[in-house]
Amino acid sequence: MELSSLKKAGSESEGSGYSFSGGGGGEDRGSFEYFGWVYHIGVNSIGHEYCHLRFLFIRRKYVELYKRDPHENPGIKPIRRGVVGPSLMVEEMGRRKVNHGDVYVLRIYNRLDDSKKGEIACATAGEASKWMEAFDHAKQQAEYEMSRGGSPRDVSMEEEINLEGHRPRVRRYAHGLKKLIKIGQGPETLLRQSSNLKTCVGSDGFFEGDFGDALERHRWKCVRTLNGVRIFEDVADSKNGKGVLVKSVGVVDAHADTVFDIILNYDWSQRYEWDTLISDLELVESYDGHYDILYGTNNPTYLGQSQCKRDFVFSRQWFRGQDGTYTILQVPCVHKKKPPRSGYRRTRMNPSTWEIRCLNTAMGSNAPKCLVTQILEIQPAGWFKWQRYHPLKFEKSVPYALLCQVAGLKEYVLANPALNLETLPTVVRSKVSDVSITNSVYDDGEPQDEFYDAIAADSSSSEDESDDDKELDHKDLKVKLKNVSWAIAGFSLKRTSAVDANKELDPSVAPVVLETHQFHGSLQKARDDKDTNCWTSPSGAGFMIRGKNYLKDNSKVMGGDPLLKLIAVDWFKVDKSFDGIALHPRNLVQSEAGKKVPFMLVINLQVPAKPNYSMVMYYAADRPVNKSSLLGKFVDGSDMYRNSRFKLIPSIVEGYWMVKRAVGTKACLLGKAVTCKYLRRDNFLEIDVDIGSSTVARSVIGLVLGYVTSLVVDLAILIEAKEEEELPEYVLGTVRLNRVRLDSAVKLEN
Repeated sequence: MELSSLKKAGSESEGSGYSFSGGGGGEDRGSFEYFGWVYHIGVNSIGHEYCHLRFLFIRRKYVELYKRDPHENPGIKPIRRGVVGPSLMVEEMGRRKVNHGDVYVLRIYNRLDDSKKGEIACATAGEASKWMEAFDHAKQQAEYEMSRGGSPRDVSMEEEINLEGHRPRVRRYAHGLKKLIKIGQGPETLLRQSSNLKTCVGSDGFFEGDFGDALERHRWKCVRTLNGVRIFEDVADSKNGKGVLVKSVGVVDAHADTVFDIILNYDWSQRYEWDTLISDLELVESYDGHYDILYGTNNPTYLGQSQCKRDFVFSRQWFRGQDGTYTILQVPCVHKKKPPRSGYRRTRMNPSTWEIRCLNTAMGSNAPKCLVTQILEIQPAGWFKWQRYHPLKFEKSVPYALLCQVAGLKEYVLANPALNLETLPTVVRSKVSDVSITNSVYDDGEPQDEFYDAIAADSSSSEDESDDDKELDHKDLKVKLKNVSWAIAGFSLKRTSAVDANKELDPSVAPVVLETHQFHGSLQKARDDKDTNCWTSPSGAGFMIRGKNYLKDNSKVMGGDPLLKLIAVDWFKVDKSFDGIALHPRNLVQSEAGKKVPFMLVINLQVPAKPNYSMVMYYAADRPVNKSSLLGKFVDGSDMYRNSRFKLIPSIVEGYWMVKRAVGTKACLLGKAVTCKYLRRDNFLEIDVDIGSSTVARSVIGLVLGYVTSLVVDLAILIEAKEEEELPEYVLGTVRLNRVRLDSAVKLEN
């Protein structure tokens, strides 16, 4: 089984009334439960691996683990129970083979004590994403309760479980939560999706503009249509001597999860039904859950080529964005386990990418749809020759067969409507009245165990889950029209969002003059456009941010000038990740000039490599922060609040096209994707962004570092606006990193 994505549980979509971070007036915060089947995997005390089907229940900040579904077995007691504390972390570990079956693994651990950890596994990446959202909601609930006067001891001072000890005495929770959000369709579907897993159980339409959150520089021209699939050529820079980019685009009547599963599946029985190029596909090696090496063969008779059989080896790397979009990178490679084979001609496959994202469907329609885009690089000599002289020969080429894969997917899904049945959302409503769950559900004197302890302690705990949920409560339903026409999309590009500095900064204080020559970082500021290994601060016009009416129509506008001024950038080489870098005695913040800055935001991007690196950016305000503003709430807010608001938009302005596709242009809530630590002092806030804390982020940054000396990278940081009074958004700061050299990093001693 392959990776697939899931929508957020409940009414979590932006603009919904359900939010832990706001004040009152929303829906009851105790009115959601998440439940479904998962696998619990691990190694027991004698070194044997276990993989057991378990029923996982998350109620507010509380977690229960059952051997059977408690809805079908009234009175059954959970085998484990605990609370989700603020130090709990959930990391997506990618795909892993367990007992000859593929599952998607989540690692659950305490960031303050890595010895407290456990793993659950799901049938699809979408299910894994859904559970990550559920745990995130539980953490937000714990934060909310503390903000309402609860004691931190309730979630952070529990007695730890002895991993080899007996299970503590537990009692069932109170019934009566308003809505139960079911993740998955039950153990039958789970086992069907993971049939090779050996466990104890036995044998008006829609429209989406091609916009990210940063403006791209492609010019795609439709050059051919094929069975409802459009084929485009990038004509923006077609005569630069580099490879020509060609893409095929089609709408597939399935959820993005389903399509992603199909593409990653290398089982011949399914692949033969849609892939005209590959005859057989074999897994050679898998790394870190998001990267593998595949070996494939091709029978050229189907393309009308010579009778010589072909084979190829390629790597495959995949990511899932926070908006549910999947990206798959496919690059030709070599591997010692697959040397050239007698009777086969080793072929170099074209570098290519897949992008799969869900589309908004018409009102009243539950039929899932997604936009599937395949981009590949073709040698210009061959492409122009096919175009001008031998267009029919192109239809017998490997690139053409690759482009036809989208059409094959489209027809395969139409011919197999049952593929969508496993991703239909399910919402179960409670039949009893609302009952608020509090800590009183525990026996008096019984310790409240944090969930990572509970799941790690049980050597017979859980696994897999199932997919997609939508809230069907029409009373609170909000219809959002996304980019309903090219006219609206074009109009939004002409508007800009200008920040009101007097709103975010203290208007009663006279501004100071910030001169960049007073501040010195280890990475130089660009002197002109031809300078390299340097930085500049572009305007926010290259980034699309939420407009004033975003909550009504999802419209975005071009960003304006940043609120904060980028005054310096440091490029450090360190032995290990360095937190609290602003406290270093030789840091810019500790200089005489730095101490005079009314407020400084320090962004420390910790880059995992050998050695490790830190890209540190210093943004200064000419006045103190207005404590009642959005920026003030962020600066002095809790870590949970900061994690839910701290947003970054990336854009590769110049560089290899595949790196551009891997990085993307979509905004990312960094606190949700990687571990962020915050250090607040009198005149500064430092944010330490541990890129290495996520396997996906590590994988992407590894690709970026391979091309870093040829890349021009733009970044915009902002605080996400979620309430109407916070809109429109504004750009907090920007930076352009121009062809940075790794060997120019300055050694920083602890």
